[in-house]
Amino acid sequence: MSDRRTSSHAHRLATRPHDHAPTTRSIVTDTARTGAEHTTREIAQQPRVWREVSSSVAEQRARIDEFLTRVVPANARIVLTGAGTSAFIGEILAPGLARVLGRRVDAVATTDIVADPRAVFAEDLPTLLVSFARSGRSPESVAATQLADQLLTTVHHLIITCDTTGDLFQVHSQRADDLVLVTPEGTNDQSFAMTSSFSSMLLTALLAFAPALAGTVDAAAGAGDWALSQGQAVPLHAADTAYDRIVYLGSGPLTGLARESALKLLELTAGRIVGVHDSSLGFRHGPKSILDDRTLVVVYVSSDPYTRQYDLDIIAELHTTSGKHDVIAVVADGTTADAPEIDGVQTWALPGIDELPDEVLALPYVVFAQTLALGQSQRLGITTDNPFPSGDVNRVVKGVRIHQLG
Repeated sequence: MSDRRTSSHAHRLATRPHDHAPTTRSIVTDTARTGAEHTTREIAQQPRVWREVSSSVAEQRARIDEFLTRVVPANARIVLTGAGTSAFIGEILAPGLARVLGRRVDAVATTDIVADPRAVFAEDLPTLLVSFARSGRSPESVAATQLADQLLTTVHHLIITCDTTGDLFQVHSQRADDLVLVTPEGTNDQSFAMTSSFSSMLLTALLAFAPALAGTVDAAAGAGDWALSQGQAVPLHAADTAYDRIVYLGSGPLTGLARESALKLLELTAGRIVGVHDSSLGFRHGPKSILDDRTLVVVYVSSDPYTRQYDLDIIAELHTTSGKHDVIAVVADGTTADAPEIDGVQTWALPGIDELPDEVLALPYVVFAQTLALGQSQRLGITTDNPFPSGDVNRVVKGVRIHQLG
């Protein structure tokens, strides 16, 4: 176990990722032992699963197009929903889909729908409710769809799930006016934390609405393969370091990814390392107070030239801020040459993804957060597949009582 070094900045800024020699070590292969078997397998299978998702959606293209053409008229509202990690899928997708579709797309958690449905559905517009759910068994998942049915004159449901035995699948697969898409076999993650279920549902929805992005999947999967093999030097080093808190920052779709990344750390370390998220611009407005010499800040760098300027600005600021917090920039390799702001900053630069939109970049980018959380969990001696053996926190949420809407 490593202790934080407080005497110099040498640890923080010694190298950039392309200066690291490729490593034969991997957090995934190094931790494939008792207590982490499911988590490691589910993280490692993601590049293969993304290719399978692309093929599966292509095979279902005709029925997806028929459904979307029929249920999404020009005045329709699209709402992306889920709970926890499933909600963050919507937060990542909403900005990108709004650009692609040229229309408003809202991300609203099922927990917000259930708590205040009249506010969420205040406008009685034709609505497509897109529900993400690993199991489809959490109480809020089903309740959110029922409340939409109750409050809206016209509503259709697109269910994206990993479990054909779950309540969402069972209910909506029997309804002729709804569409259910199931992710590839093996993505109904058996571990506590969602990893391949998260990324496979994200990609399924993205390709359903934006088929032109199917051509980006091979590049994303290739970057994922690199991230899980020779690209492990930076996350390995970070996982061996005893941080008290890790902050994830991003802009646009990558703000949602920052939120998912912070949650993954909290889950897999059983809350022993604090995970915090914010936007690159928002971090200065108070949350920056969290920085100390046992903090790592990870900044996801956007592929959009305009948005990227704000990510690079916060990286440069954090790099020059007094104190010994660590900074890692997660970035597409081709963007580093024209980014003097990250000179001297430790970077994790993924190859072959320079032109991918941020909602696609989220796929290989998330591997950094997943493997870092896994490595920190193992360093702390936690049973990664089930960090809460007491049952205080559960794989499928328990204890929620759904109240009837009067």
